[in-house]
Parts: sequence; structure tokens; C-alpha cells
Amino acid sequence: METRTQEQEATFQTVLAIAEAIRSLGTVPSGHLYARVMGKLSLDQYNQIIGMLKRQGLISETHYELKWIA
Repeated sequence: METRTQEQEATFQTVLAIAEAIRSLGTVPSGHLYARVMGKLSLDQYNQIIGMLKRQGLISETHYELKWIA
């Protein structure tokens, strides 16, 4: 079994934290969520995570509001 590198683990934990924040809130303005993590993530990294969560069918985005749908 392959183990994760530290970078992979950090990425996984970041994605998990963003997903959990959206899940626990139900809905959240994307800008508000990014404002909370902007010291840790670039806007590009944040958008990549949001895009991945949308492609996986976990969240939807309407008028810059993120909603947990899974």
C-alpha cells in the first residue's frame, strides 16, 4: 500500500477542511469562506478545491453561494 507524502496529506486535509466547513454550514457565500482561508490558500488553490468539490457532486454554486448537496 502506498503512503501519502506530507504534501499530499496536507492537500487532503485542506480539501477535507473546506468540504467540512461547507457541509456544516449548509450554505455559505464563497467570498466569505475564502476570506477565512486566504492566509493559507491562494485564490487559485481555493478555486481548484471548490471546482473539485463541484465536479464530485458534493457542492453546488449559485451566484457565488456554495451549498452542500451530498
